[in-house]
Amino acid sequence: MPDPIPANRSPTIRKNSYTTSADLTQKRLSGKDDRAAFYDDVDRKIHQIWKDSDEVYGAPRITAELAERYYISLNRKTVAKRMRMMGIEGISPRAFVPVTTIQSKRKSTLPDLVKRMFDTGQLNRVWMSDITYLRTSEGWLYLCAVRDGHSRRVLGWAMDSVQDTSLVERALRMAHTLRGDVPDGLVFHADRGTQFTSEKLWEVCRNLGIAQSVGRTGVCFDNAMAESFWSTLKTEFYDRKRLKCPRFCSV
Repeated sequence: MPDPIPANRSPTIRKNSYTTSADLTQKRLSGKDDRAAFYDDVDRKIHQIWKDSDEVYGAPRITAELAERYYISLNRKTVAKRMRMMGIEGISPRAFVPVTTIQSKRKSTLPDLVKRMFDTGQLNRVWMSDITYLRTSEGWLYLCAVRDGHSRRVLGWAMDSVQDTSLVERALRMAHTLRGDVPDGLVFHADRGTQFTSEKLWEVCRNLGIAQSVGRTGVCFDNAMAESFWSTLKTEFYDRKRLKCPRFCSV
């Protein structure tokens, strides 16, 4: 049996060998303050990256930017949560994509006069046209453009909430007005969508002295130059902006 501790001696306990409840509370509060300060700083950086991207970047790209620019490593879900708390979001592809090439039910007899030779080395020899879609806060808009195969300049365009022959006609007439008297043999080339193969547009082209040409069904390369323009437009402008209304799009 161990010897009892003498009455005139008391056990010695070092000050750093125990923690009071007050100390634990202080540590918890200090930890919370540190985390709050950290996330306040993170939120400011997230918001700055989002603004620098023209309000385009979402959680994945902001997560990568945080690591590259500020050496802050966070989970993508954490960044997404912080963005939701701040009420901001990036621009992401939507599930619904409008169809711009609607095949005509009647068989078109229009030939392919271009054969992918979009640039003949002269102006006003081949005009190309196509339709694309633009998403705005008020719904979808359709944009039709007419370009010169040689200069690649946009000669005419039209925009509307519906895609029909009148959309193409307006763009074509704008191009014709801009260029004035066009030489005989000018070819207006597009795909086989109903907007381009309608009898109404055929009549318009005939009155303007323009020959119609369409590519083969389902072969996008037959109108590749016109379609590639949309990729450039959307990458350099549309995808970087939040289009709010048709009036803003027109501007």
